[in-house]
Amino acid sequence: MKIPKGINKVRRSLMRNLTKNIGKSGLKKSEKNDIKIKRILITRPNHRLGNLLLLSPLVQEVINTFPDSKIDLFVKGQITPIIYKNYTHIDKIIQLPKKPFSNIFKYLKGWVSLRTKKYDLVINANFGSSSGRISTLAANSRYKMFGEFDEKYVQEFNDYQHSAKQSIYDLRHFLSELGIPENKNDIPFLDIKLDAGEIEAGKKKLFSITQNDRPTICLFTNATGDKCYSEQWWSDFYNILKETFPDYNIVELLPVENISKLNFAIPHFYSKDIREMGGFMANTAVFIAADNGVMHLASASGVPTVGLFMVTDENLYKPYNPKSFSVNTNHTPNQEIMNLLRKTLG
Repeated sequence: MKIPKGINKVRRSLMRNLTKNIGKSGLKKSEKNDIKIKRILITRPNHRLGNLLLLSPLVQEVINTFPDSKIDLFVKGQITPIIYKNYTHIDKIIQLPKKPFSNIFKYLKGWVSLRTKKYDLVINANFGSSSGRISTLAANSRYKMFGEFDEKYVQEFNDYQHSAKQSIYDLRHFLSELGIPENKNDIPFLDIKLDAGEIEAGKKKLFSITQNDRPTICLFTNATGDKCYSEQWWSDFYNILKETFPDYNIVELLPVENISKLNFAIPHFYSKDIREMGGFMANTAVFIAADNGVMHLASASGVPTVGLFMVTDENLYKPYNPKSFSVNTNHTPNQEIMNLLRKTLG
């Protein structure tokens, strides 16, 4: 039975209120001696592609801080092993079923496993996640970072609110409380660590579509709910894009539903394999999409990414790898987006 979105929204709000006071990340002075952190659990019980990709900077931060460590992930759904295929520091991925009541025994087994393995550190990757806080509490670990949104960091770091970055700033502060020198380096980018073979395969797939070596602009015209732009919007955008960049190929990456807001009018590529999609996008000059999981996949594949926002908050979800940017299309006309693209494309 499908649960209405309104009920889900009320349920999430209720759970946040019930769990917001679970656990505190404070430490006793006596705990700051002889710190040894080798086994780490990062908890993000969510199945969405975007949220699991937004976890990758935190995973990299942990690896950079503790290069001899082994990391377990506590997540939902089946795609996490695909995303983190080339992360050698990841030891075990505990995957809760996307729909708990369809596989209740696997669901309960996942939660029980948090008590059967001992960790040195457990990190809740999203302070607003009730299941993240509960799993942090349940985990068998000496040190626990529950994650609390700290208003003082909003003034100190202009990107603290970003969904991929907030937990990293919190972790750096938490570890400094343990006596570990605070990391002042730049926040890692999203990264699915495409290997050379995947990138080369993507290059061949792109060439099979364009049949030339000109640089390519890639569009993704789908999104969920209110984030999705209309066919008319995409048609107008494509026409001005084509006029502005006549020396570029323009192709469309199709969603899993195999639909197109451009009615399949331009060359297109379809795949259900997210790493194959990543390899394809990595060979393009720029990727343009509304705020969605594939936008984050493009960013994690290393391609300059333009995020189109009209209902969600850019500060939380905008792409941030080199030459990437976001625009609020409620206030930014298409011609101004073209001007920004000129700078990105050089």
